[in-house]
Amino acid sequence: MMGPRVVVIGGGVIGLSIAYHLAEAGVDTTLLERGTLGSGASRATADVVRSYFAGNPISSALAVRSLDAYHAFPTRPGTDLPMRQVGYLVLFSEPDQVTAFQADLPDQHAAGVDVDLISAEEARKLNPLIGDLPLLAAAYSPQAYISDTTAIVTAYAEAAQQAGATLRTGCPVTSIDIHAGRVQTANGDITADAIVCAAGAWSTSLVRCAGVDLPLTEPIEQELLLTDPLPPGTPDIPVTLHAASGLLVRIRGNRLLIGMGYPGPDRQAWRQGVATQLAATYPSLTGLALHTAVTGLRDASPDRTAFIGHQPGPPAFLYATGFSGHGLCNAPAAGELVRDLFLDQDPGIDVTALAVSPRRTG
Repeated sequence: MMGPRVVVIGGGVIGLSIAYHLAEAGVDTTLLERGTLGSGASRATADVVRSYFAGNPISSALAVRSLDAYHAFPTRPGTDLPMRQVGYLVLFSEPDQVTAFQADLPDQHAAGVDVDLISAEEARKLNPLIGDLPLLAAAYSPQAYISDTTAIVTAYAEAAQQAGATLRTGCPVTSIDIHAGRVQTANGDITADAIVCAAGAWSTSLVRCAGVDLPLTEPIEQELLLTDPLPPGTPDIPVTLHAASGLLVRIRGNRLLIGMGYPGPDRQAWRQGVATQLAATYPSLTGLALHTAVTGLRDASPDRTAFIGHQPGPPAFLYATGFSGHGLCNAPAAGELVRDLFLDQDPGIDVTALAVSPRRTG
């Protein structure tokens, strides 16, 4: 027999992980998604799962826990995922970047992250495409994999349904009345013992309805680019971030997948900036045409760490939002934490660091 009724708002990888973990624990779970499953931020990922998030050991700890869960996917929930290990390389061109890395390193190791400082020479061996740009050192973490976000979304959706969850797509939530435990949708109202907001870029108004003040930034449009086919013989490389510019690249098939910040209002100028930085960092790729690979709205918090918390009821209100591009890497842990908060179980980590608080909103 199913337990209390919970409504999860948001059908991206975070909401689906929550729905799966709740339903698996015997909770009567309904998930509501405004569009199709995985159509928000989950659509615009580089399909990279990694554990190292510079200067953010809390996100790193969630990612370490999540990476363990992804490795265990063939057993639970029971789906084989592509997991091709490529490593994650961060290029440092300025002394303060090296200083900041060294200051952050003890907390990263305490979070379980395998990451260390390597020389510029070692970095160029790992990524032979790097040109003659100023390079002092690099961070390298072998714990980075190319996976498949769509496969993860599908696996969580199927496992949630098999565990008894109801997934409703094309069902935008217009408002919530937390005191009545009522979720208002375009297709009618739903009552619940608890409401979980995992709506990503659409979370702000919903959490405000529940009386929770999360300082989420305005939704940001993410765009990833693909190059024309790479020259024959181009070597495989780690996922590589140029710290000064934010240029992030990885090989996808016979092309390079690229991200660099956010386009903003002048998309043409942004794309020209990407091309310029790509040529400076990887001269052998100069002149390759760039094409849009994918776009999607992304939620963000001021400190780039997710908000995960619990406002006790009844009816209870829980939230998991503001993942700032870390959602795919944090999703399994986020689902476990929301489940444990709802069931009043020990989540195994200090969740007060993730909740809304004066420290995070001041």
